[in-house]
Amino acid sequence: MWTFTADVEEYAAAAEAFLLTDPVGNTVPLTVLANVRGGMPADEAFFGWWTGADGEVRGAAFRTPPHPVGLARMAVETIAPLAEVLKGDLPEVQGPLELTDALAEHLGPPERVMAERLYRLGDLSLPEVSGRGRLAGPADFPLLVSWFLAFGDEVGLGLGRDPSEQVEHRLAGRQLFLWEDDGAPVSLAALSPAAGGVCRIGPVYTPPACRRRGYGAAVTAHASRVALEERCEQVVLFTDLANPTSNKVYQSIGYVPVSDYAQVTYRG
Repeated sequence: MWTFTADVEEYAAAAEAFLLTDPVGNTVPLTVLANVRGGMPADEAFFGWWTGADGEVRGAAFRTPPHPVGLARMAVETIAPLAEVLKGDLPEVQGPLELTDALAEHLGPPERVMAERLYRLGDLSLPEVSGRGRLAGPADFPLLVSWFLAFGDEVGLGLGRDPSEQVEHRLAGRQLFLWEDDGAPVSLAALSPAAGGVCRIGPVYTPPACRRRGYGAAVTAHASRVALEERCEQVVLFTDLANPTSNKVYQSIGYVPVSDYAQVTYRG
């Protein structure tokens, strides 16, 4: 049975222990939970949990508009009731591949599919790249906003959304890192706050004019090192499987595949 609420603390009381049974696989729902409890704006958000016949919570889902509905790692049997209770109000969904595939059996083929892979950091290998990494600060705000916009447009998920509030929140949380070369920022990596001992890298963005020089790998490795040294026990990231270059780059600095996910769109 699915239960939904707009109260994040009610959701946490019901579902957090379940999510923590797999902090790597549930990195997205745990990070969202931590961010909302930490003050991230979540207008019109909803949170839900699945209770099995034994009375134990064994699933979770959420939406913090304008982001997709997020699915925890849970049994496929939870999907048909979820689709029914939400009455098809599932414009965009992100979650484990087996769950998004099951959803397609009930809603039909999605209009758009972004195939993703979750990676976990093994042994970090720092690349030899010109420049240095640093924590972003308030003076970087205009540049960061423009890069967040460019990243969203490039991956097709920006839809003209203003990222200023998100950038401001992440700057305040010391979550944004830059790679500089010759004194100028050339690449960006964001780092989520620790949730269940896990931090997540993303997004990573390098402007087109600065690509093919190793900056993306360098800033990712820098943020990953900060995470392990100061913030968490494990670091993860998602990649777009349609981009073999990024998958190869992350593996070259020590990331190893965990499992496949997808983000699906049912209407534009």
